[in-house]
Amino acid sequence: MITSEFPPYSGGVGYYVYNLSKRLIKKKNIVTVITRKRNSHQKLQEFIEGICIQRVPFYPVYPFHASLLTHLINRNLKLLEKKFDIVHVHSPMPLPIATSLPIITTVHTPMRIDSRYHEIFDFKSLFEKVQSSLVYPPMESTLFASSKKVTSVSRMVAFELQEYGLDISKIIVVKNGVDSYTFMPCIKKDTSQEYILFTGVLRARKGLFDLIQCADYVCKIKPNTKFMICGRGPFRKKMEMQVKKMGLEKQVIFLGFVVRNELIRIFQNATLQVIPSHYEGMPNTLLEGMSCGLPIVATDIGGNNEVIVSGVNGLLVPKKSPQIMAEAILKLLNNSDLRKRIGQEARTTIEKYYTWEKIADNILEVYKNLD
Repeated sequence: MITSEFPPYSGGVGYYVYNLSKRLIKKKNIVTVITRKRNSHQKLQEFIEGICIQRVPFYPVYPFHASLLTHLINRNLKLLEKKFDIVHVHSPMPLPIATSLPIITTVHTPMRIDSRYHEIFDFKSLFEKVQSSLVYPPMESTLFASSKKVTSVSRMVAFELQEYGLDISKIIVVKNGVDSYTFMPCIKKDTSQEYILFTGVLRARKGLFDLIQCADYVCKIKPNTKFMICGRGPFRKKMEMQVKKMGLEKQVIFLGFVVRNELIRIFQNATLQVIPSHYEGMPNTLLEGMSCGLPIVATDIGGNNEVIVSGVNGLLVPKKSPQIMAEAILKLLNNSDLRKRIGQEARTTIEKYYTWEKIADNILEVYKNLD
């Protein structure tokens, strides 16, 4: 497995690799993950739950960091490749891999598409948009061309990959997964404080300022309601300024980075979850919330709408529509029976289609059917 991120310093892609690797090991496979070293405390090599982790140094020399990381990963891979049968690369970090082994690439987010949803409010955000729209796509195309198989985490991502010249009929949709034994409803929910949960990286295309506007609408009607925001990222400071400007400091609480065990507790005791994104591949946080039996209000975008049937196992609202989102949240806050029914259906959906056992079996089929 090759990935630019891996727990504990990780977003959704890293946890995908971690959970998939664990399940593959349980099915009698040997897995090594090559990733980047995030700080001086991390070891260059260690074993975590049976997974061999190989880390390479990361040098943030923008815009050359991706090429340098690719070089270091390829150097490690060359020393290891005789031990393995397959190289499985996880994009969006585009890494043209040099190996004689068959390559499978799983696309979580195509950067060419992702870049269209980047908000620009300073030089750094402008740089990130330019990098994602101009620097990364040629590298992605090289990676896809060298891959024996390309899989995607949603039908929408498969459709979008046609922009790279890929034949949609040859892209295998494997979907995303969730650890349903860890993210599960609690036996006795703490109802002493109603709160709406958002969790994710505070970055472009997450609909974060729609979320703040939505909180303003909700809190005007239910002033005791809290919005708990878990996660860190480049947009936090600007979000905090907006919250202060709107006088919502007591209602919108920034919890920052939350360790996994505490995050699960926060999921389990939330009244409901909100996902205001403008664009997603298939968000882990959506599956995690549903697995905990939460009723979810999410934007009607690809990824979300492949999992949620609105009114059955969640509620879908148009993107960039904070008032409609607020109305959906208030509908759930005012109807405990509706929350319970939708939360139960959400959990059932996960158990049927999105456990890591099912996703690992799907990936193994891809491996076995390589020509």
